Parts: sequence; C-alpha cells; structure tokens
Amino acid sequence: MKLWQKENTSVSQLIEKFTVGRDKEFDLLLARYDVQGSIAHVAMLGEVGLMTKEEASKAIDALKEIEQEINAGKFDIQPDVEDVHSQVEFLLTERIGDIGKKIHSGRSRNDQVAVDIKLYLRSEVQLVKDEVKELFQLLIEQSEKFKSKLLPGYTHLQIAMPSSFGLWFGAYAESLIDDLEVLAASYKVANKNPLGSGAGYGSSFPLNRSLTTELLNFSALNYNSVYAQMSRGKTEKIVAMGLSCIAATLSKISMDCCLYLNQNFGFISFPSELTTGSSIMPHKKNPDVFELIRAKCNRIQSVPNELTLLLNNLPSGYHRDLQLTKEILFPAIEELKACLQLARLMLSNIEVKDRILDDEKYRYLFSVEAVNELVNKGIPFREAYQQVGNDIEKGTFHFDYTKGLHHTHEGSIGRLNSNEINEQMELVLQKFK
Repeated sequence: MKLWQKENTSVSQLIEKFTVGRDKEFDLLLARYDVQGSIAHVAMLGEVGLMTKEEASKAIDALKEIEQEINAGKFDIQPDVEDVHSQVEFLLTERIGDIGKKIHSGRSRNDQVAVDIKLYLRSEVQLVKDEVKELFQLLIEQSEKFKSKLLPGYTHLQIAMPSSFGLWFGAYAESLIDDLEVLAASYKVANKNPLGSGAGYGSSFPLNRSLTTELLNFSALNYNSVYAQMSRGKTEKIVAMGLSCIAATLSKISMDCCLYLNQNFGFISFPSELTTGSSIMPHKKNPDVFELIRAKCNRIQSVPNELTLLLNNLPSGYHRDLQLTKEILFPAIEELKACLQLARLMLSNIEVKDRILDDEKYRYLFSVEAVNELVNKGIPFREAYQQVGNDIEKGTFHFDYTKGLHHTHEGSIGRLNSNEINEQMELVLQKFK
C-alpha cells in the first residue's frame, strides 16, 4: 500500500510501472540522506511539541539503526514499496509502532526529496572537488617536471610558436581553478535547506526550520516555501553547469593527448598496459581511455541543456517531471568522477619525447623569436616583421634557436608561476567549507 493510497483504491500496474520508472534505482543513492533529513525533522518535532521528547528519541535511535544498515549495504526498497521515503517510514513503523506514523507531520514527500537531493548533491560536489584537486596537483607536478621539454604551439592547427610541456600541463591546472569556481557556486546553491516547505506552501504547524538547517549543517535556508520547491530542478541544473565546466577541460586535454600520441606528432607515449591494440594491425597503440573520456565528458556537457529542456516550461509548484532530473544528473556525476580518476592515472604515466623541436619542420616556430631579436637591435617591429616574413617567403629564413629561449614574463615558458596558481586553487577550495 502507498503512503497516499486510500482504502478500496488501487492503481493500474501499467500506470505504476510508468510513473515509478527508474526512481527506485536512484532512490537508493538518496537513502542515507533521507534518513539524515528524517532525524533532523524528528528532532525538530520533539522540540516544538508535535512529538514528545521520548517519542522523538525513540524514533531517532531507530532511524540511526536504519542508517547503519544503509551504510552496510543491507537496505533495499521492497517491490511493493513506492520509494525510499516510504521504505524508511515503513521500516520505522514496523520497529517502533505508531510513533513511526508521526514523523511525517509538517512534511511532504516534496520537501523530503528536495532535502535528500540537496544533501546528496552537497556531498557529491565535495567528492568531485576532491577528485579535481588531486588532478590539479598532478598537473602542477608534471608542469614543473617537464618545464624544460619544448613542444610546438599551434593556432588554427598550424605550427605557431614554441611552447613547453610545463606550459601545457600548467594551462590545464589553471583551467581547473576556474572550473571549481563554478562548482563552488553550485555548492553554495545546494547548501540551502528546503525542509519544512511542505508541498511548497508551508505548514500550519509551528515548525522550526532554522533548527533543521542547523542540524543538517546547511549554510542557510531556502526561506520562501514556494521557492524552496522551485529550487528543485534548478539546483540540479546549476550543479550540472559546474560539472560541465570540468568536463570541458577534461575533454580538451584528452583531445590534445589523442593528437600528441598520433605518430605524425609523436610528442608523448604511454605504457602498453594503458593503451589498446587492433585485431588486425599489430603496431597499434590506441588512446581508447582518452577517446572515452572525451566522449563521456562531451555527453556530460549536454546535461545542463537536457535539464533545461526538462524544466523550461514548468510553472511554479511541484510536477512529476522533476522525478527525471535524477536519472539525468546522478549518472553524470559518477561518470565525471571516473573520468577524473582515469585522467589522473594516464597523465601520471605519460612519457614525453626529448628534443621535439630539433625536427626541421618546426623551424618556422622561431619566426617570432627572429622578429623580436631584430626589435632588440633597434629595428621597428613592423620593419622586423616584414624582413623575417620576406625571408620565409623566399626560403632564406635561418635562425639559430640552439642558444635557447628567454621568456621571463609571468606565465611564460621561463616563468610558470606554479606557486601563484597553487595559491589561487587554495582560495577556491576554501569556498567548499
């Protein structure tokens, strides 16, 4: 029997299957958070007199037992039970009797699932942040390790100017800082309490929403009860935007690695156990991991758009459409964490080729260096540019680049500013506390 079901009524099995969909699958991810929300709600009910202190204490003890079972993997949603909220309440009532029937006072499944999702997203965003931090630290380490290894820089996929693996790794490290700025903003949105908004219009019970906010360690309330419900879906979309920024950085570095591993570039290589082969071509070492990271991260970048299409024409109030946000966003979170872990594995085992720029085809990389050398001798830039350009057109361009490059400004080949980039990352990480 459903929590909302009346006597002598039933629902078509076809309707039930369609409306429940994959909800139970994703509800299992919310189970511990549903119990945490219930513990806070029951504690509040005991404080405001809607349960006695003894009843609240007994219910909280039983809820903590259920939470332990969830953490031990011993919790499941039974086939005849509609959702995780129902399962927890049924278990509670089974164990402590009529006291369990009191815990839903002043609460709707609407605000219950809203708080579950906020708690879940808050936790998952922290886990994603930790994975990004690990990758960032690796990129900074690799930037310093390979800072003397030069490689061609490209614009329009044409040979452009000298770069270095120090710059290349450092660029993606700094990119992750901006990505975490967006994720931190989404964390701030997720860290607000909707519990107590009921079905979206508050309650005539004297609820203490500030107390549940404190007990659940939220930074603030979603004060307006209508907006607390409207934040459902919007919060998921904002978190998805933060995830999509990280995914974009991972997709780009993966594409670089696919190019650089290609024999026509030949800048990097990986141990054989991290690449795959061909069924008919024995020479192949395929970058399947990076190709899949690229594909998965491109798909993750579509999640905000998918949520937009789901939510775009909904009026205020709760709608069953919102159920589908879970099956759109929750798998994307797991995919992103896996991509971050695999990117770290691959990039920690990268091998960089020596003396890449000694190849004759890269000689024009140094045309700007040649122009700058003339400028340092007092020739106006435009004249120096014309002179070097004419030499290139005539095929008479010669420049001795063996004497090395002397780039000294902030963020150049000779000055990576890794410490400053580290400091920026630390400032962003503080926003998740």
